[in-house]
Amino acid sequence: MNLWHRLPVFLGLIYLAIRRHLHQQYNLINVGTTPKGVRFNPADHPYRTANGEYNDPFGEGVGAQNSFFGRNNQPVDQTDELMKPDPVVVAVKLLSRKKFIDTGKQFNMIAASWIQFMIHDWIDHMEETNQTEIVAPPEVASQCPLKKFRFYKTKEVPTGFYDIKTGSLNIRTPWWDGSAIYGNDAEKNAEVRTFKDGKLKIANNGLLQHDQDGIAISGDVRNSWAGVSTLQALFIKEHNAVCDAIKGENPFLNDEELYRHARLVTAAVIAKIHTIDWTVELLKTDTMYVALHANWYGLLGKKFKDAFGHVGSEILSGYVGMKKPENHGVPYSLTEDFTSVYRMHPLLPDTLHLRDTHAKPGKDKSPPMKQEVPMIDLIGLKGEKTLTNIGFTGQLVSMGHQASGALEIWNYPKWLRDIIVQNPDGSERPDHVDMPTLEIYRDRERKVPRYNHFRRSMLMIPISKWEDLTNDAEVIKTLREVYSDNIEKLDLLVGLMVEKKIKGFAISETAFFIFILMASRRLEADRFFTSDFNEETYTKKGLEWVNTTESLRDVITRHYPEITEKWMNSTSAFSVWDSTPNAHNPIPILLRVPQH
Repeated sequence: MNLWHRLPVFLGLIYLAIRRHLHQQYNLINVGTTPKGVRFNPADHPYRTANGEYNDPFGEGVGAQNSFFGRNNQPVDQTDELMKPDPVVVAVKLLSRKKFIDTGKQFNMIAASWIQFMIHDWIDHMEETNQTEIVAPPEVASQCPLKKFRFYKTKEVPTGFYDIKTGSLNIRTPWWDGSAIYGNDAEKNAEVRTFKDGKLKIANNGLLQHDQDGIAISGDVRNSWAGVSTLQALFIKEHNAVCDAIKGENPFLNDEELYRHARLVTAAVIAKIHTIDWTVELLKTDTMYVALHANWYGLLGKKFKDAFGHVGSEILSGYVGMKKPENHGVPYSLTEDFTSVYRMHPLLPDTLHLRDTHAKPGKDKSPPMKQEVPMIDLIGLKGEKTLTNIGFTGQLVSMGHQASGALEIWNYPKWLRDIIVQNPDGSERPDHVDMPTLEIYRDRERKVPRYNHFRRSMLMIPISKWEDLTNDAEVIKTLREVYSDNIEKLDLLVGLMVEKKIKGFAISETAFFIFILMASRRLEADRFFTSDFNEETYTKKGLEWVNTTESLRDVITRHYPEITEKWMNSTSAFSVWDSTPNAHNPIPILLRVPQH
């Protein structure tokens, strides 16, 4: 592990800036042919389109639905290694939860729901139409709720390019465009809209509406659960409030114009919350606090940017508001490697601790426990019914006061080993799947390098023995049982869970280096966060809305002030709500030295 995180904050920032630059040079790999279309005039499309087209002025299809996943590392063909070692054995012996490990006060269940909310915005692979089957080997079959299961392989599509000959298609739009509530194409977009005053559909109880089959009406509801539905409902309310605010100052705007402006604003609010609120809690160090705020505001900070606008380079004023988007010579996409490091199902517990929000708050605004609801009752179509009974306030407050699981070995929920999965439209499939087994298989079939190869490709020192990864004798013994002493066979997901964490980090350093590359790229490559982040595109009121919203807490307070007033003691809505608010530190943040 590097020592950069032990350096004074300003030195740590210099290291991260250099590393990000190197990754931008060596770890952005295009899949598919480079766009050769006629450059369009961005002024003809001053809004986010339904399917993600017409964002990049040099390629109308860049970042659109059904575009290729890019790569951060060269693909590694594992056709002959798909079942070596058997993914079921890996899931049973190294992933399946033995005893629930949580994150303490750092990360709550809203934070766990948030990242799935983002995944519904960003990535989903197109599948084959024919199924394949995995059978549990006899040595572990007794420990498997499914002795065998059927699933659809990822569809491999010719790229038309001589270098990387095949790739996968993303059926979601990879731009940070709020498609989790707006949809990824015109058909879904029409389904979620009211076509009155620019607004989206929402039920009278503050939750999502449902169709005749009980499927929630929102942008993307596939393989979802009550936590994600709650966030979708909250940001539909946010969108509708933006519509009212913009209409109040621009009464001449029609439904379509109001919708387009409100979508831009709401998507930017979501991106901002993720950048300077969610990720700050995920990577809870002074160095990362500065780095993440610098992505949005620059090192000169919010007050300077509010007063003088974007001045100088992205280092001084952030990516948001740059004069033009920057893709470093590689058309924008999200990547296979990005997908792999966002495998975070251990964040989910076994039960939701439902709180009594009709009682009086206890110590640190903590509500009393009411009952434990099995997570299996909160997912899919059944979860929508359960959520209706719980209600928005009960669900949000309960998630706020419950710690998420930790991204560690032996902490993958067992209930995800026998789970109903859904089609893209949210309807249920007849075949249950074993998720941890499937995730191991997915990385292999998508040619994502295994752990050690991945580290080398990301300019990191590979491990040479199991002891480089962990000091835990039981873990080392189990790694040897599964992989013998062949360190090169270690699966990426297992390595990410076993790897020693930097103090304050909820994720591994290996995953983090993908984060620093792609988190910046999502902002800098998008013209609606750069050249078109202005009053003309967003409206004066819309831009003001984005610039004055700093956190998820702000959004909750805007729509449910009684929730934050009565139940939230913490500074961030993503840390456990009864935790102590952040204390003032008189030492200037750039001069601080991490405590270890």
